[in-house]
Amino acid sequence: MHQRVSDVSVNGTAFSLLTTASLRPAAMGCIKSIVYNFFFRQYRAALFPGKIPVSRVDHELDKKIPFSPDRIGIYHDFSAFWIRSLGFLLAHCGERGADAAKDFLDSMGALYNFAAEVYQKNLSTTERPFYIRRPGFILIHAFDPHLMCIPSLHVMVVIRTYTKFAALLRSLGDEETYAPQIAELKKGATDITEAILYVKQHSVNCIAAAMYAMTCFDGELFPPAEAEDFVSRLFAGGGPDCGEIRNYIENLYRHFLSENSEAKPWDTPLLNFLQSLPQKGARLEKNSRSKGIKEGSYGG
Repeated sequence: MHQRVSDVSVNGTAFSLLTTASLRPAAMGCIKSIVYNFFFRQYRAALFPGKIPVSRVDHELDKKIPFSPDRIGIYHDFSAFWIRSLGFLLAHCGERGADAAKDFLDSMGALYNFAAEVYQKNLSTTERPFYIRRPGFILIHAFDPHLMCIPSLHVMVVIRTYTKFAALLRSLGDEETYAPQIAELKKGATDITEAILYVKQHSVNCIAAAMYAMTCFDGELFPPAEAEDFVSRLFAGGGPDCGEIRNYIENLYRHFLSENSEAKPWDTPLLNFLQSLPQKGARLEKNSRSKGIKEGSYGG
């Protein structure tokens, strides 16, 4: 029976990354990028509002997805999700695994820098319920100012995890050997993506934006064909208006790609989209679509 990536110790992996001389610089660089680009930038914006615009990115389709507090554990698993994948590489691929883990860490730090190219110009938020009956939600409300919704780093991180994990194993000649683990991570990525919608931390708009960002970040590992396959797996077990939701996400993703078909900065379509939406403080009933965009333009 093959070992599941989910069985890997997160604490043990973190200890190895920080105590192994060849990995420590990459690990510290990754942590620095995460702390600066996610926490510092976000708290600075929350403490000194008004310097960067904040757009509301809710959509009417979000209302069709029921609030499901029981999925908060899946939502919070996204950090452990990619750390466990590093632990698996270290445990099963020897010295080659250490080199792969370093590559993985460097790319994850770069990912946070990449997403911040949008955040430093236009922040974004959604309407989320104030629910504190579970500890996981208390953590969210206490430590997440909720100002970095587009593009969703949750979705970007899990996409990067399963695609980079597969690519590294392919480069080592072990893709076929560890096919079950690759499939496990792809399933985990879709589960976490669904969870962020069920716990109301993101909008369907955020999913499409994150997918577009990942194609721009690494089009070789996340080309449009892979993006379409990823979307097709969302709500595969059924769910509320799942076909309509998948269709909307895919069409908005393609809209972003189409808008960036010319030689523009990659973040231009996302910034245009954000700037077309109501700003924080605007009436919520206007949040379902961007100004000037007809209802149904992206959906089928």
